[in-house]
This record gives sequence, C-alpha cells and structure tokens, in this order.
Amino acid sequence: MADKRTYEVVFIISPDADDNEVMRLSEAVQKLVTGQGGSITKTEVMGRRQLAYEINQKHEGTYVLLEVEGSGAEIAELERRMRVNDQILRYMTIRVDEDRRRAEKLKDRRARKAAKKPSAKRAKASSSETEADLEEGFAA
Repeated sequence: MADKRTYEVVFIISPDADDNEVMRLSEAVQKLVTGQGGSITKTEVMGRRQLAYEINQKHEGTYVLLEVEGSGAEIAELERRMRVNDQILRYMTIRVDEDRRRAEKLKDRRARKAAKKPSAKRAKASSSETEADLEEGFAA
C-alpha cells in the first residue's frame, strides 16, 4: 500500500440545508473516507459564511473542513461523490503533508540558528557594560 498522506478537504454546503442535514452530510463524508481505508484526524464545521461570489443563485453557505489521512484512492471517490451531490456547492482538496514537513524543517533550522547566536540578554549586558566603561573613561 502507498504511504499515508494528509489532505485537507473543504466543502461548502447549500444554505438551504438545516443543521441536521449539515451534520448528516458531514457524517456521510466521514463514513465514506473510513470505508475506503482512510482516517479522519480533524473535523470542523466552520459555520455559515458569505460566499465571495454567487454560486447557483446562493450568496452564503456552510463551510466544513476535514483533515484526512489516506492513500489518495479515498479522495478520488470522495470528490466523485461530492461532484454529483446537489447539496455541496463547491469542494477543494489540498495535500498538506509535504508542506507541513517543509515548514517543520524550516522551524528546526531557525531554532538551530537562534541557538548559535548569542542571546539577547548577553548582547544587552555587554552593551551596557561598554556604556559603563565609556562613562568611566569620560569621568577620568
């Protein structure tokens, strides 16, 4: 089996759907992913928001965010099902595992560089000592 990859799936549900329908659709999507061998690591119903542009004569929709771990086959099936569902206005899937790995490397690199540099306290202490030495020099 292929490596486990991490995806973020965002979809917008029609504003005509009530809260129960939103939860039902969200749970159906989760069951589909788990049935295909993937796993859901995060689910967030972001609520009803205004759309940036009109979609099917609708000006707002309910946003749902899922974080999915899987091989990619479940994402293909998920997108196919979303495409034919009339309640889902739009969806977008992004693979995020590579970006997170890259960000983690950069974070580690910055931490190593910061550890090599003298700390801010030492820099302030040495600059205040230098000022004190200068003042003593002028007083003498």
